[in-house]
Amino acid sequence: MSEVVHETAAAGAIVCDDGLRRPPWAVSNLLLREYYDSEWGMPVRDERGLFERISLEAFQSGLSWLIVLQKRDALRKAFRNFEPDVVAQFKSNDVERLLSDTEIIRNRAKIDATINNALVTIKLREDGGLSEFIWSFKPTSTPAPRTIADIPTSSDESVALSKALRKRGFKFVGPTTMFALMEAAGLVDTHLLDSHRRGSSGVWAT
Repeated sequence: MSEVVHETAAAGAIVCDDGLRRPPWAVSNLLLREYYDSEWGMPVRDERGLFERISLEAFQSGLSWLIVLQKRDALRKAFRNFEPDVVAQFKSNDVERLLSDTEIIRNRAKIDATINNALVTIKLREDGGLSEFIWSFKPTSTPAPRTIADIPTSSDESVALSKALRKRGFKFVGPTTMFALMEAAGLVDTHLLDSHRRGSSGVWAT
């Protein structure tokens, strides 16, 4: 979601019609606002949830996060709620089914990566599982941005996570994509300091 988060670099939180302060990307679209208010930045610690997050971040690559949100229900249906054990069993006929589904993001490389990543997720259970693996890269401190320009697009930890996931065999897990995952899943808190959501995850002190 990095291109959405950083689209208005000099801006701080904006007071919305309900009196709450939100970043510019969560102001003008109701779907983005709802996502910001209820999901973004909240801890995701279960395997299925993190696999879905990795998959959605991969599908977002080169697109806007709004497109992904608009198609998320269809993607969940098409990928059987992103259950790794189910997705790992997808065969060539499933790929063709997905490529013909006009409700989702039809990109063969991203579809293939999602199936591949499901297989790797299952393999990772031998070493503690996806959640333990990803959360082991939680940094010791989190950004304290006053404006969008203060929010980084990657970090030492997202670079390390990207390298580690790639070594395991994951695809579409670059450092910027993994920083976006860390933001969305609560490993870092990049809510603006004066946003009404700052500190809401409970992972980081306000």
